[in-house]
Amino acid sequence: MDETAIIPTNSSLAYLGLDQQTKRHWNLSPDALAQQTVNLNQGTFADSGALCIDTGEFTGRSPKDRFIVEDDITRDYVWWGDINMKFNAQKFDALYKKVIDYLKDKELYVRDAYACANEAYRLNLRLVSEYPWSNMFAYNMFLRPTDNELQNFTPEWNVVNAPGFKANASVDGTRQHNFAIINFTKKIILIGGTGYTGEIKKGIFSVLNFILPHQKNVLPMHCSANVGKKGDTAIFFGLSGTGKTTLSADANRKLIGDDEHGWANDSVFNFEGGCYAKCIDLSPEKEPEIYGAIKQGAILENIVFKNGTKEPDYANSSKTQNTRVSYPIHHIENIMVPSKGGAPKHIFFLTADAYGVLPPISKLTKAQAMYYFISGYTAKVAGTEAGVVEPQTVFSACFGAPFLPLHPNKYAEMLGKKIDQTGANVWLVNTGWTGGAYGTGERIRLKYTRAMIKAALNGSLGSVNYQEHRIFSLQMPTSCQDVPSEILNPRNTWENQEDYKKQALELAEAFVSNFKQFESGVSHEILSAAPKVQVSA
Repeated sequence: MDETAIIPTNSSLAYLGLDQQTKRHWNLSPDALAQQTVNLNQGTFADSGALCIDTGEFTGRSPKDRFIVEDDITRDYVWWGDINMKFNAQKFDALYKKVIDYLKDKELYVRDAYACANEAYRLNLRLVSEYPWSNMFAYNMFLRPTDNELQNFTPEWNVVNAPGFKANASVDGTRQHNFAIINFTKKIILIGGTGYTGEIKKGIFSVLNFILPHQKNVLPMHCSANVGKKGDTAIFFGLSGTGKTTLSADANRKLIGDDEHGWANDSVFNFEGGCYAKCIDLSPEKEPEIYGAIKQGAILENIVFKNGTKEPDYANSSKTQNTRVSYPIHHIENIMVPSKGGAPKHIFFLTADAYGVLPPISKLTKAQAMYYFISGYTAKVAGTEAGVVEPQTVFSACFGAPFLPLHPNKYAEMLGKKIDQTGANVWLVNTGWTGGAYGTGERIRLKYTRAMIKAALNGSLGSVNYQEHRIFSLQMPTSCQDVPSEILNPRNTWENQEDYKKQALELAEAFVSNFKQFESGVSHEILSAAPKVQVSA
């Protein structure tokens, strides 16, 4: 056995089907893993000291290749469909054996870690990976046990990660050669055919999204969270590109985490021990905390260097728009230790509305909060994905549909109860366009969005007047410090009022059409919060 870092007292992997002859490295330091990656010609170092790797064929998750094994635990509880696709238990066993046989000839990297910063909900994890940089990613992203905890570590869930193994879809039951399969009975996540590291962290997130509400009465959330100097917690929901990571990284507030959290009765806690931020167009001016975190110990994914240098060109999207960096949360100075805070006083739903319709900020009733939570709206614009040439509406239930094993109404009901219990304020924040749709209007300035969130957090939006949006029935403040009052009502920013009304009604119809799939399972109160698809002149 190789001389490595801390090896647990019980270091056998026989329970996974891997015998002792398999060469493995236990809990190597991130520096050692980075050097191993470079030695294997699987990566290089940037001038900042960060490790740079390419994830290969896949530079993002592949939602159509993510499956859940149907068994006695999942059969009657999982929200089956296009998101949660069934996988046959016998097919899983056969495919698992193939992957294990493939790994028996490999040099393996084993990482012991855990999820959930609240000890009451801690989930011990073990990753067995083919590549050292996958293992380093797990070190960055999950919570790190103490040396003593590592020596006595017993995993509850295991992730087996084999990017170099390709399935035979016609035999193995997969859609194509790559796959990510969750088995709740065996407590194994099996990943193959893809090197994209996000599959590892989102696999565990999906597991927690099933376990915590179903068994622990904890609301799992795809959100960032921070805490003010007075102990006031805020959470930020949002899909990719809406500013979830950027807006939670605030020099005046301590970061709990940037992506995955649980809301227990009296606390919000991070599931993770690191951050996984998008790098496209990253700059020290716009996102100083993230920019400063890219140093030795960080992993940059799929970036391009400036010609003749080892300096990343963050504006270059020739490999992918989804360039990423992972780093341990302690790379950011202003963090909560441990990564948890009290129940939130403010909840922000972030949406990048490319149609220029939604207000820059508006206050929601509880019914509206549940409606917009289930809707999970944002928009894609040209250039964000291959084939996107004009704005496209995107609805992702609870701002994280690909990771929700249960019906969205289950999570929305839990959110509504917690709003009742805590009296939390809920805000809808448009980080997208104003004065017209994408291509005509302009992106709302980040400094204005920051000012509006600051005003919500410090309570100053509680003493201003509001007016109601005629179509979406949203309550819009008429003034906000450091924000031009004319942009607070989006209708006023359009040159042609009729054009605005037409665009707003089109978006309203998109909301109503999307929500039809949820109508049978939600209350009349939530349905009443839908936007109006017809208004008088």
